[in-house]
Order: sequence, then structure tokens, then C-alpha cells
Amino acid sequence: MTKAATTSSLDFTVGRPVLVADKVRRILAPNPGRMTGLGTNTYLIGTERVVILDPGPAIASHIEAILAAVGRSHIEAIAVTHTHSDHSPAAFALNARSGARRCGAMPRHLDFHDASFVADLPAADGTVLVTDAGELRAIATPGHASNHLCWFEPLARRLYSGDHVLGTVSPVILPPDGDMGEYLDSLARLQHVGAHSILPGHGPVLPDPPATLAALIRHRLAREALVLAAVTALAPATLDQLLLRVYSDVESALHPVARYSLEAHLLKLERERRVRSDGGRWQLA
Repeated sequence: MTKAATTSSLDFTVGRPVLVADKVRRILAPNPGRMTGLGTNTYLIGTERVVILDPGPAIASHIEAILAAVGRSHIEAIAVTHTHSDHSPAAFALNARSGARRCGAMPRHLDFHDASFVADLPAADGTVLVTDAGELRAIATPGHASNHLCWFEPLARRLYSGDHVLGTVSPVILPPDGDMGEYLDSLARLQHVGAHSILPGHGPVLPDPPATLAALIRHRLAREALVLAAVTALAPATLDQLLLRVYSDVESALHPVARYSLEAHLLKLERERRVRSDGGRWQLA
């Protein structure tokens, strides 16, 4: 038997299966933090033929909660949106316990990624998984990570966005594996998918995908404009000098994280020949 789910999508009790859509349950992992919010959302898609999406961190209580919720249902796959350490490590134990295949893509660079993840079923753009809730189709969305995939239910028009779209915050882009240009291109691609809702890797269901995606693009382009303005005013300037100007609206405790996204913006602008770096000091090209 499967563990019964609550029916309030706003229920973020750790370890409790919460019904967030027809035949879709969310289990919150016990890994809250500045980068993870309330914790990682693990989704169980289907009730008899289940895909476990983003199994989360390798925390014993979370793994047990997932297995209790799945019960005797068939696990079609243990899929991931990407292999950062808050999204995929539990796949190893779930595979060992159930024998279910791990499905995902491998990154270009190993920085920040889960070295334990093995793709028994390699995924790429267009890969399809089948559940009794309907098909899940992979959409390649590199940017936050080079191997990031969003998963889309064409029938229900639900988009599982991992860390690509979080709604209330803009995801951090982590060079060299993360790429700001790819991130913006992937956001633009998602605008044409026709999703009716977004189920993110952290936080609540987002009911207005067009508005959410447009807001994220506006935010990133506005931050890029601040980067160009800072380079113009301070050049030649180091990354840390630019950081204080570009992220003056962000609390200083988050500056070490923001520094990665700033670097990603600069690398994008450098490829576009709008800025250049000379010995670690940035100026207009």
C-alpha cells in the first residue's frame, strides 16, 4: 500500500506526501537553507506506474518517506532535472533498494555536481518516460547547470522546472558548468512550451508560467544592464569591486553566491564582445 497524501498544495511538512496535482505528489526533503529554501521538492508522478523526479539529498528519513509513499507501485524511473547535490544523491540508495533505473543527463563539468549519480537510462532533449499520469517529456534547458532538463507532461501541460525556474528567486548560475547565455536561451524556449503550471524544484506550484518566465527574463536583463553600467563606471575593475556595485540591493551574506552569477554575466558579455578581461580586471571591449 502507498502512504496516503494530504491534499493541500501549501502543506510543506517535511516527509509528508502532498497531492499537488492529479496523480502527482510532492515530498519535501529535510534540507532547508539559503540555497534550497524550505528544502528540495521530490515529485512522485503517477500512482501505479511512478516516476520519482528529483529524489533529493541522501538523507535516510527522506529516502524512507519516498519508498513508503511509493509502496508496492512500479517505479518506472528515478529521474533528475540535474545532478546538483540537493537534487540527485538519493538516487543511489533508491536504485539499490528498488532496482529502478536512474534517468538523467551528465554534466560538462563536475564542479558542484553529485559524483555518485549514474544514468542507467541516459536522458536528452525529447526523452520520454511513461507513467499512469501520462507521458513525461524531457526538455533540454542548460544554464543553471549544463545537464539541466525540465520535464513536461504534454497532456496536463505541467512543467517540472527543477532549478531552472523557482518563481520567487532567480537561480544562481555557476560557471564553468552554468552558463548565463544558455540560461536565457532556455527561458525563451520554455515560453513556447505552453505550460499551464510550473512545479519547481523548491517552493510552491507556480500557476502563471507566462508571467513567471517573463519576469525572470526581465530580472536577468536588468541585472545585465547593471553589470554593464558598473563596468563603465569602475573600469578597469575586479570581480569583487563590481560585485559591490551590481549587487548593492542584496544582503552581503549572499554576495559569495551572487558572485557566481556576476561572473556568468561577465562571461556572457565577453563572448558577445561587449566587455573584456585583462588580468582579471574587467572593462568595456
